[in-house]
Amino acid sequence: MLFDFTALPRDVRSKLMHSTVVPRPIAWIVTRHASGQTNAAPFSFFNVVATEPPLLCVGISARAGEDKDTLANIRRSGQFVVNLVSNAQAAAMNATAPDYGPEVDELAKAGLVAAPSTKVDPPRIADSPVAMECELFQLVDLEPGGAVVLGRILAMHIAEEMMLDVNRYYVDTPKLELIGRMHGGGVYVRTTDLFDMPRPQAR
Repeated sequence: MLFDFTALPRDVRSKLMHSTVVPRPIAWIVTRHASGQTNAAPFSFFNVVATEPPLLCVGISARAGEDKDTLANIRRSGQFVVNLVSNAQAAAMNATAPDYGPEVDELAKAGLVAAPSTKVDPPRIADSPVAMECELFQLVDLEPGGAVVLGRILAMHIAEEMMLDVNRYYVDTPKLELIGRMHGGGVYVRTTDLFDMPRPQAR
């Protein structure tokens, strides 16, 4: 079955993309409003895209043709923190997902504790197993209020108990128990069903 994206409306394209490009990791982004208010929201159009410089990419859609608070804050300050979401944090992450106004502190609303960052002003989520402090590298505007954000990773926090060997930078990745986004409005996946398939050598 062929679907011609040049001829399909946005809602259909979105449905097909959300249903097939899975699982998607979740960027739980913390930013700071100009008033000093902390903002937190999850985004699943997200991944790391380069190691030199160390870059991650987040797609942020518009809200009624205007910037969501996260994007507005990134435009203004050029700083944000991407927290990864563990299975234990799923409910708290979901509690920060509604479109609250900029005056609402989603961390407080979800009962989350903020921890200070070292390179940027916005805090990280203390209980997240991984948090990446980022500065804006490039912003690509799309529709009004929508953009692709490229962030340069300045620092990464990994919970100490998630490290197998600090000196060799070995992370106990399965122990992170990260979740991802699947299809539909609220379908998620746990990263616990693993299999090993070594890469063959070129001959």
